[in-house]
Amino acid sequence: MNEKVHVVNHPLLSHKLTILRDKNTSTKDFRELVSEIGMLLTYEATRDLPLTTKEIETPICKMEAPTLKGKKFAVVPILRAGLGLVDGVLRMVPSARVGHLGMYRNEETMEPVQYFCKMPRDVAERDVLIVDPMLATGGSASAAIDIMKGYGCQNIKLMVLVAAPQGIEVIQSKHPDVDIYCGAVDEGLNEASYIVPGLGDAGDRIFGTK
Repeated sequence: MNEKVHVVNHPLLSHKLTILRDKNTSTKDFRELVSEIGMLLTYEATRDLPLTTKEIETPICKMEAPTLKGKKFAVVPILRAGLGLVDGVLRMVPSARVGHLGMYRNEETMEPVQYFCKMPRDVAERDVLIVDPMLATGGSASAAIDIMKGYGCQNIKLMVLVAAPQGIEVIQSKHPDVDIYCGAVDEGLNEASYIVPGLGDAGDRIFGTK
């Protein structure tokens, strides 16, 4: 696997992903698991955040202790399913700003269509983490990266629960500078462009609209 693709191999994540895939998992549990897996993935996706030190006083003595350098960070969910991951990211990085990017797939052309976009004013100065549960064909994710680059964003990462090889290939060919963080790389896509074995329609399962 390319060095830009980070498959987060952790027993807790693997266990939670298995429950997430199960068709009998309830909407409530599915939603909570998406958030929890989002936290675990964020832990890895933020591994390169820069640190500085500040002086604090413990109950024992003064010390120079590590602290985040105050680098600006934004999480951008691809609506609507991406919303399920935002809470997990914010629990790990509470100071992050949230941009929203609404896209749907034109059923005739299969191309992504943007219908909503609202970003923090200084998003160009921020490290951006685009989140969506699935990286299937790569169309929506690639379009989202294009939009963020259009804002002037320099450091963009993509975080998904599961990815198909086809989607990874699209991102790597169109955006070789973008790192991908995922919980698993699945076998591929079926005729309807759903990931196999996948976890079904993540949006429907998060919001109970299946």
